[in-house]
Amino acid sequence: MILRYRRLAATWTVAVPILAVAVLALAWGRTIPIAVVVIAALFLASAVLAAVHHAEVIAHRVGEPFGSLVLAVAVTVIEVALIISLTVSGGPAASSLARDTVFAAVMITCNGIVGLSLLIAALRRRVAVFNAEGTGGALATVATLSTMSLVLPAFTTSKPGPAFAPAQLAFAALVSIALYGLFVLTQAVRHRDYFLPVEPGTEGADAARRAKRPAKRSATASLALLLTALVAVVGLAKVESPAIEAAVRTARLPQAVVGVVIALLVLLPETLAAVRAARRARVQVSLNLAFGSAMASIGLTIPTIAAASLWLEGPLLLGLDPTHIVLLGLTIVVATLTVVPGRATVLQAGVHLTLFAAFLLLAVSP
Repeated sequence: MILRYRRLAATWTVAVPILAVAVLALAWGRTIPIAVVVIAALFLASAVLAAVHHAEVIAHRVGEPFGSLVLAVAVTVIEVALIISLTVSGGPAASSLARDTVFAAVMITCNGIVGLSLLIAALRRRVAVFNAEGTGGALATVATLSTMSLVLPAFTTSKPGPAFAPAQLAFAALVSIALYGLFVLTQAVRHRDYFLPVEPGTEGADAARRAKRPAKRSATASLALLLTALVAVVGLAKVESPAIEAAVRTARLPQAVVGVVIALLVLLPETLAAVRAARRARVQVSLNLAFGSAMASIGLTIPTIAAASLWLEGPLLLGLDPTHIVLLGLTIVVATLTVVPGRATVLQAGVHLTLFAAFLLLAVSP
């Protein structure tokens, strides 16, 4: 029975990314009926599950923190392509899409994914334990990047509106690349031990240690299928975007809700991977995914959108409004108090999830 289940899992995780890309090719650039929208949504969800499976295979082969890094960077690179594509097709009306999507990614990762992971781990083992040194460094980088890229434009005076002047935007882009590169160097080379799980005695860690590493050929195939699945996820999210935008207009919701929905769809693979890691008492892996995704979202999106602004129509609005600045500041303070002890309970998880719920509420009803 177990062997049959494994064969079935291996079959569908190979077939789904390929079929999802085929659906994407058929639906791309066309006005599709509601039935096709539903089919595309089903394949999008299936591609997310396949992406999580292949990300875990790669993570098992290369070890942590490289596995979390591969998934975060792969998703973010394709997310950036989606943002650029939607911004170009949306014209001046989409001038704030990059800001809305990046801010949504920060709130989803730093409150939604972190809170959910801590809740699952704390409910199963009373206390969620992680490495404060590595997680604290990641949080500090996220706080710096998000403040410089999303808060400062609301206060600068060189250019009207919540936007950077060209020199300021160039500086923010260079700093984003530099800090993200420095973090990757710290995480993957100089201080890799700061980002490894610290629960070696738990059954999840023991099982992970005993499990046989996938062969190089299997890991390479999983990498190709992971990239295929992520292309399908982000591409199908774009296919779904007209339906999302139409639903938002029909419900008379703010335009920023579009960015929130896109970020939720794109971050589904990281969310599921983080939850599964938390269930195995590997909270550090969950936090690596959460803060790494937030950092990659800012560190890769801002430089790319800065370069694209040279030929995009309309202003590039990056500065947050006062309500979102308050939410971001409170998130940074709460996350700091959560990270510093290296241990968290259900209470900290509840606080993060409350902030995430507040973000969703204020996105719908600002």
